[in-house]
Amino acid sequence: MSSKILIIGACGQIGSELTYKLREIHGKKNVIASDINTRKLDLVNSGPFEIIDAKNFNAIKDCCKNHNVDTVYLMAALLSATGEKYPMEAWDLNMNSLFHVLNLAKEGTIKKIFWPSSIAVFGPTTPKQQTPQHTICEPTTVYGITKQVGERWCEYYYNKYDVDVRSIRYPGIISHKTMPGGGTTDYAVEIYHEALQSGHYDCFLSESTSLPMMFMDDAIKATIDIMEAKPDALSIRSAYNLAAISFTPKEIYESIKKHIPDFTIEYQPDFRQAIADSWPSSIDDSVARKDWDWKHDFDLNTMTAEMLRELGKK
Repeated sequence: MSSKILIIGACGQIGSELTYKLREIHGKKNVIASDINTRKLDLVNSGPFEIIDAKNFNAIKDCCKNHNVDTVYLMAALLSATGEKYPMEAWDLNMNSLFHVLNLAKEGTIKKIFWPSSIAVFGPTTPKQQTPQHTICEPTTVYGITKQVGERWCEYYYNKYDVDVRSIRYPGIISHKTMPGGGTTDYAVEIYHEALQSGHYDCFLSESTSLPMMFMDDAIKATIDIMEAKPDALSIRSAYNLAAISFTPKEIYESIKKHIPDFTIEYQPDFRQAIADSWPSSIDDSVARKDWDWKHDFDLNTMTAEMLRELGKK
């Protein structure tokens, strides 16, 4: 019986596209998707699927044993904007699910873990420009706190128990396939939908708020690249800085206007502005580029062209 991959939180924004890509690479039957519900029927029907609550240790363990799983991608999480509304739920889901997979690896049930961190680990005291790999991390959101603590636990389990856990700090992710799931960078997906549907967008961030972003294809590539890297090539076992492009709402608006000249925008910052202001505006990911040869493919204009072309088909 060949070893299998389990994706926990497979119906989420990144999890769904990661599931399809891993099935393309490893074969459908070798990638088990799981989530707490079956809301994405296309994904559920595209290969093996299990209903699993990421907070349930025994459910994860039984699935790993039943399917001979050796690699787990833990993609389930409550994101930044949602986490501020439900802080204890965010802590419970984001932390306990991580402990479950770390402990499964510690006891030898599984061999390798991917766990996503985020630029939310940074805070107002972090250097904002070209934020270094090793720097001040004083997050001001529940989501950021869970990711910062999670990074420390990942490194601890690697040093103490030799658990092969790998992580990257995702910037904002932009996709035409899945709608965003309650993050502060969601505007950069919504803006394309509104440009095509109504020709106007009310932006919840100010025009000059620069944030690190990445097209989904690059995020999936980075996730698979770090998991395929040789263990001894990796010098970071907390989470790698990862970067592609940084832009402001005004810059993405101007990029869209090249394709839709009548597009209009208004800036109406809400509570998410304070979250965005606490994050870096650009990231230094030179360690990832050196250790596992990371490079991104999409800049702002190629991403805009792709987003409008694909969303236009729908």
